[in-house]
Amino acid sequence: MGFDSIFRPGLFAGQTHVVTGGGSGIGRCTAHELSSLGATVALVGRRLERLESVRGEIEGAGGRAHAFSCDVRDEERVRETVGAILAATGRIDGLVNNAGGQFAAPLAATSGKGWDAVVRNNLSGGFLFSRECFLQWMSDHGGAIVNVVADMWGSMPGMGHSGAARAGMVNLTGTAAVEWASSGVRVNAVAPGWIASSGMDTYPDWMQPYLRRLHTAVPIQRLGTEAEVSAAICFLLSPAAAFVSGSVLRVDGAAPNAKLASPLSALMPGGSTDDPDSPPPWPLPRGRTTPAWHGFPPRERD
Repeated sequence: MGFDSIFRPGLFAGQTHVVTGGGSGIGRCTAHELSSLGATVALVGRRLERLESVRGEIEGAGGRAHAFSCDVRDEERVRETVGAILAATGRIDGLVNNAGGQFAAPLAATSGKGWDAVVRNNLSGGFLFSRECFLQWMSDHGGAIVNVVADMWGSMPGMGHSGAARAGMVNLTGTAAVEWASSGVRVNAVAPGWIASSGMDTYPDWMQPYLRRLHTAVPIQRLGTEAEVSAAICFLLSPAAAFVSGSVLRVDGAAPNAKLASPLSALMPGGSTDDPDSPPPWPLPRGRTTPAWHGFPPRERD
């Protein structure tokens, strides 16, 4: 089960890269690609059994990986986990803040507890892991951090908690890029759009018609792949991005640029369902699309 990376073999040889949320989806894919390029990968997440499964996959493909159970929202546990990674591998060259999650709900139906859980997961956890990697290693040795955010440009109806947290992470990315530059640390973000991933299976039944039509609102006319996001992350971690910091790389097929072209608003709560198949105000032209990049087979869905 080798990874067909677009990057040269051995790109990250001798390095250690941390991937939070490494047990599934984009995190799992990124961990496999980093390993295929020579890195030792530290897999971090709450469910140790998932991490161990990915660790077994990586080692079965000839790579090196370690699994660390950690709730990224727990400050003391994050501090301990970064220390354990350093004890096991001796260094931290790159951090991918990929851990996150959300649930579908309009703002009026979102409780304070639900809001806090999503913001802590998608914003506070990334801050805590970045800070500890910086304090315990990168402040003296340099490194690269990539924060995985989302397509929340303008607004994120139905997931306002996640949109607020992701927007906060974009601002945090820019601030850290300035404050930590003198230590040789670059900080960037990758913003995936609609990606064909197992994460889509977690959304409720009422969202499934919406999800099945997502591709119609993308100018490139398809969903993205996990490997396309992983490639963007690996670029930002690589020496080719040595003069790139404080930036956000969108991987979304130009969907945020086509808001008036989206026919999907009628399917969302509060939208008009009189004729969900009616054309949008600015219909997208149909024709050729770009071939998808499949560097790695996705995990079989449960």
